[in-house]
Amino acid sequence: MCLNSIHTDEETYPFVLSSCSCLLDVVNGEAIHGHLIKLGFESFYLVDTASMEMHRSFGDLENEGETIDGKSINDLDYWNCLILETSKSGNTTKSLWFYERMSMEKTESLSVTVVKLLRSTVEMGSLRAGRAIHCMVVVCGLCEDLSVNTALLTMYSKLRGLADARLVFEKMPEKDCVVWNIMISAYSQNGYPEKSVDLLRYMAKSGVRADMFTALPAVSSIRQLKSIELGKEMHAHVIRNGSDCQVSVPNSLIDMFCECDCLNYAQKIFELLSIKTAASWSSMVKGYVNHDRSLDALCLFSKMKLDGPRVDFITVINILPACVNVGALEQVKYLHGYSIKCCITKLASVNTALLISYAKCGCIEMARKLFDEETVNKDIITWNSMISAYAKHGASSECFNLYRQMKQSNLEPDEITFLGLLTTCVNTGLVKEGQELFKEMMETYACHPSQEHYACMVDLLGRAGHVNEARELIKTMPFKPDAPVWGPLLSACKMQSETKLAEFAAEKLISMEPRNAGNYILLSNIYAAAGKWDGVAKMRSFLRDRGLKKTPGYSWLEINGCVHEFRVADRSHPKADDVHAVLRNLELEIKEAREKFELTILNADFLHFW
Repeated sequence: MCLNSIHTDEETYPFVLSSCSCLLDVVNGEAIHGHLIKLGFESFYLVDTASMEMHRSFGDLENEGETIDGKSINDLDYWNCLILETSKSGNTTKSLWFYERMSMEKTESLSVTVVKLLRSTVEMGSLRAGRAIHCMVVVCGLCEDLSVNTALLTMYSKLRGLADARLVFEKMPEKDCVVWNIMISAYSQNGYPEKSVDLLRYMAKSGVRADMFTALPAVSSIRQLKSIELGKEMHAHVIRNGSDCQVSVPNSLIDMFCECDCLNYAQKIFELLSIKTAASWSSMVKGYVNHDRSLDALCLFSKMKLDGPRVDFITVINILPACVNVGALEQVKYLHGYSIKCCITKLASVNTALLISYAKCGCIEMARKLFDEETVNKDIITWNSMISAYAKHGASSECFNLYRQMKQSNLEPDEITFLGLLTTCVNTGLVKEGQELFKEMMETYACHPSQEHYACMVDLLGRAGHVNEARELIKTMPFKPDAPVWGPLLSACKMQSETKLAEFAAEKLISMEPRNAGNYILLSNIYAAAGKWDGVAKMRSFLRDRGLKKTPGYSWLEINGCVHEFRVADRSHPKADDVHAVLRNLELEIKEAREKFELTILNADFLHFW
């Protein structure tokens, strides 16, 4: 345009400056800036704004300061943006200069501006910018302002600056209920439940009355501590203060008591609720599932479908493990259909939960179908779930194919991925492949093996007969081995008749699980196989004297949507007599078939002899 003597106007420069900003073309940007100043176009608002935006994109905040010097700008968002940018870059001096200029323009109350700026730092996730604004608060004398202090406390809490948050909290001249709640919640959410509970006690001593927003983080802290005594105290405190009027508090109490292994208390709170939300039902269902009361969870879920609110995606995710535990495949199919109808299968968490449930119920083809249908939200959790599903089904080739595809999709495997791969190696006896994966996990992907990974390796080596190698691996563990590590070694000793090592492994197991009868029985069997009958007698006397019994095995059978439970030597089923009658008939038929087969073999041998 300039070469052709075509004059530019105020509408042209914003587009040109924006292009220089996008291309980070500093040379042409400065030249155009000089050109528009020479021609007097900087007086136009759009041109001036575009110029400052360009300098900001170049990181040239000094030049931008010169650009705005001597001008009156009342755009609050613009000032806030400038202050945040300089704070984020660590230029506190320039931030203060912009802040001073903004206050001269009298765009808004300083405290209101600071509160907005602190909210913006939280959205950016920049603790550095938050600290710079804190410096401005001190310089401008706003340390006595309750709203500013509350915003500072919120900022530090959400950005994990707990030490700074506590300093602000301690120095605050005035602390209302909101301030106490923020600090209590900060400790609870950042993994310091003891400090959260201690602060609640200080709050009560200071005479500030707790409310619902105090109760929620406090209950969450007690849930993390799993302290039933503190839980009871908190429950009484909530009732006394009337904080249980909102259903969210009783819901959190149900969660807390379930986590503290007090299902009876959780049930009572649930039953006394006049208004039960989906969260109430879901919390109780989850409590039953986590305590191996799957049938109770399914019964409660049936009641929810009849009398309760609409089932949401969280309830679906919570009830699916109960269906898996009792082998209720029809229930899984029902939940799948319900999820499709309610359009919640679009959620990756629901799809993954259904995938895992189908795989555990034996429908690996359906699980793979769900995996293949997930094209957009296929994250590391989805890949790991499918790999683990194939691992439990002993499909090693599919596991390794998925592992290769996962790496090709630019997703890095994590500890869960390698746990699934090691499991398939254990189930199929792939010792060499398992050792290579264990090495790759640590050296290539810097994943730290957990107890579960070492347990898999010990099991893999032990089943292959490499008992000494498994023992040496346990010695190299960077932490103390737990029961799942010693258990596979003890089982391997039984297979290889390693009595001495078996005694050592059993001693470790019994010290960790003194009430587990299975450990004594396994060692007794090892003694019996080695002909050490005095050892057998010793183990049996241990079981008898301590009143230990092996937990009986049980299984479920689903017929026409009805789940039937069977235990070892249990005749409590209403049709137990009919079941045993059929079993006796089967035994007779098997016996007759075996005798007939043996007679046929004898006749064939006789004819061959003649």
